[in-house]
Amino acid sequence: MMDLLNDGERLERELTPEPIAAPAMGSLLLHGVLAGGLFAYAIVGGLFHHSLWGAPGAGGAIQVNLVSSALPLPSDHPPNENVLSTETPSEAPAEPSPKARQAVDETAIPIAGKQKKPQQQTAPKTQQHQPQPKQANRAQYGEQAGSSMPRATQAQTGSIGPTSVNEGDFGSRFSYYVDGINRKMATSWYKPEVDPRTPKGARVYLTFTISRAGNPSNVQIDRSSGSTTLDRSCQRGVQRVDTFGSLPAAYNQSTLKVSYYCEY
Repeated sequence: MMDLLNDGERLERELTPEPIAAPAMGSLLLHGVLAGGLFAYAIVGGLFHHSLWGAPGAGGAIQVNLVSSALPLPSDHPPNENVLSTETPSEAPAEPSPKARQAVDETAIPIAGKQKKPQQQTAPKTQQHQPQPKQANRAQYGEQAGSSMPRATQAQTGSIGPTSVNEGDFGSRFSYYVDGINRKMATSWYKPEVDPRTPKGARVYLTFTISRAGNPSNVQIDRSSGSTTLDRSCQRGVQRVDTFGSLPAAYNQSTLKVSYYCEY
């Protein structure tokens, strides 16, 4: 009996039609979602450019040739192709009109007793050459004897740092040698030998002679600083130097007199 009931229910289920509306709606909804996703991906991915110009990448340069189709406006002056001319050309002056000659009536009857003045033929005037006046503020070369004014030259002093040379233009010609004297004295003068009570900025001026081989000699105080220790230490600084180096070969004197000062 139970088997008959089960077979009847199974037969009834097989004969009953399955619902179609709900699955169809679900399928249509799923397809709509897939289509919307693909369309959104295409817009985001750049497949549709809409109103964008060119490629979505970095922009490039384009070449544009401007062609004017406007008619040229009339101008008072013809175009000038000279690049050196000005933009505001000046008006050329009008040519002077020739003098009108007096008309002669050839049909006139001459009056008796009246003499006609003969026309004088004027010879063309020749322009006479006028000498140019001499300018008073211009030198007349070769027209005046040389002056016999006595002249004297002064010895030029070339000073580079503490060193001064009174031998013409030695300082400008051989400035490297004067710099060498300053370097030698900077290392040979011992400042700690000076009494600390010496005023700051005190100077002692020395004079000495450099031989052709560069040896200093005849060291003398030209102007004292007022401090015995400063004067003595500066003298010892010159005496400690064995040689300043041979004098330049282009210097034609046998010795060089130098002035040097030590400042505390």
